[in-house]
Amino acid sequence: MMQITPEIQIAGAALYLQQPEILVLNDLHLGYEQVLHLKGILVPRQQLKLVLNKLEKIIKKFKPKKVIINGDLKHEFGKILEREWKEILQFLDFLLKHVEEVIIIQGNHDPVLGPIALKRGVKILPEYLVGNILISHGDELVETSAKTIIIGHEHPAITLKEHGKVEKFKCFLQGKWQGKTLIVVPSFNPLLEGTDVLEGNFLSPFLKDVDNFNVYIINEEEIFNFGKIKNLR
Repeated sequence: MMQITPEIQIAGAALYLQQPEILVLNDLHLGYEQVLHLKGILVPRQQLKLVLNKLEKIIKKFKPKKVIINGDLKHEFGKILEREWKEILQFLDFLLKHVEEVIIIQGNHDPVLGPIALKRGVKILPEYLVGNILISHGDELVETSAKTIIIGHEHPAITLKEHGKVEKFKCFLQGKWQGKTLIVVPSFNPLLEGTDVLEGNFLSPFLKDVDNFNVYIINEEEIFNFGKIKNLR
């Protein structure tokens, strides 16, 4: 357990907003396995099971009242694959058994998500403001008076090398954007390692200058503050 700001805790690969009791998940990309299979890449079909196992532990620990899925709940862009439909309904059913409300922030992979969300009465919003915290997917810049912005989209990760051993870890980033606190959340999908933040090839328009951003690495259930990106290069 680690505070990334006084009011926000890191909860595995998710964020927990303490005062409103909200859990924020990013970039699940459900259906990713089916897309890989269609490309001839065979991986075990265990994505959803792994996601739900991790999520169940976090929900039991933090007991959120609301879950915000901050974009890219599904993977395929222009259509809903059969497995995506099935897995998203299973995922939403699981959440709705444990929390009072689920809200989806539309990501760039979610333009056709509406029919699935409608089946479970789940709202899809362009962004979500709670107090001074704005939750937005991160693929487009926003105008806001909020003091803190939470984004995903980037799938931040970091590659560490020691004694010939190379390992890649998901990570959170925290820094400043136009005077506001910006928090970048990794993908909750265990199959998606993410983009190495030390290479600087960022997708999000929020991440133009990240030298002074702090890196919080996730290793199993432990969180480590590795300091600023500029000191890790």
